[in-house]
Amino acid sequence: MKIIYFHGFGSSGASGTVENLRNMLPNDTVIAPDIPLDPLEALPFLRDLCKEEQVDLVIGTSMGGMYAHQMKGYYRICVNPALNMSTASSVLKTGVHKFYNRRKDNQKEFKVTREIIQHHNMIERQQFKDITDDDKEKCFGLFGINDPVVKTYDLFRKNYPNATRFEGEHRLNDKVLRKVVIPLIEEIRRKIEG
Repeated sequence: MKIIYFHGFGSSGASGTVENLRNMLPNDTVIAPDIPLDPLEALPFLRDLCKEEQVDLVIGTSMGGMYAHQMKGYYRICVNPALNMSTASSVLKTGVHKFYNRRKDNQKEFKVTREIIQHHNMIERQQFKDITDDDKEKCFGLFGINDPVVKTYDLFRKNYPNATRFEGEHRLNDKVLRKVVIPLIEEIRRKIEG
């Protein structure tokens, strides 16, 4: 399978999760782009990349989960999706911040402006528009019971039937990948292969 991974806010395609996915899925291709900071740039970039790469599965965590569920037509796994970052997040605030991981462009810091927060709000207000039954069936939400950052289970469940809680927090670790994410990937693989 060809899998694309969307990282969380302030991270990059070089996150530890990407490395773990590649190690746990050695026969699959895992693509992991650095997501642009501004959602008005990020969303079309990610849609174009999914189409260009002809991916089978989109996986996103946190902010990446918010983007992942909007990749209509693809199978999607959204882990702790930050569906309301502009209004409920203590993370998305104005100022200069450091990236958590190395970026391909070697940038070490990024600046969040009021305009970027407004753009997140615009995207969030449109994110559930025109969801088809096929989109509902192909989108899976995974929510850590002890996640102190994102509380969007009810909002996701209102729009998608496949929402599951797991024993864990906000960030993915080896244990959650092995016990929760990889089995779901294998379930999706069986659906794709028919």
